[in-house]
Amino acid sequence: MTTIAEIAQLGAKVLRLKAEAISDISDPETQQLIKTLKDTLASTQGVGIAAPQISVSKQIIIIASRPSSRYPHAPLMDPTVMINPSFVALSDSTEKDWEGCLSIPGIRALVPRFKDIQITYTDQLNNLVETKLEDFVARIFQHEFDHLEGKVYLDRVKNNQDIIAESEYFKIFSVPPL
Repeated sequence: MTTIAEIAQLGAKVLRLKAEAISDISDPETQQLIKTLKDTLASTQGVGIAAPQISVSKQIIIIASRPSSRYPHAPLMDPTVMINPSFVALSDSTEKDWEGCLSIPGIRALVPRFKDIQITYTDQLNNLVETKLEDFVARIFQHEFDHLEGKVYLDRVKNNQDIIAESEYFKIFSVPPL
């Protein structure tokens, strides 16, 4: 059975909390949360989701880069569940690029992010995973990781003029609106 949760919107207190670590991955509640996150993300045009976005302050994110009307040039990857994730930047090099968020519909902003990162997380089978991410997928990870820290992408914007309506973004970049 598909379980789709409501996406918490900017202003919801859960989006500003530091999420709690998961202690028991095999717990049925944790496994149900993972399923709900997967189902909810699959029902959207998003490329990632964090548990706080469905009002659960736990350290679980899913990255599922795929081309869509919101991100037509996104690389295709299988949905990847990341529990209790962390990362380090592999260099000081950052790059600004456009981001949007399921919790902040209708807005896009230029956000600086590290281009290359080393991540560590536990997968849903309780395996420790360490890998490197770069470019767009590294950006998705950092965006979702921010949700676990009680931050949203607008907190990272350096200049308010870098924030635009998504309808204007679609006009500028000739991307068809949703």
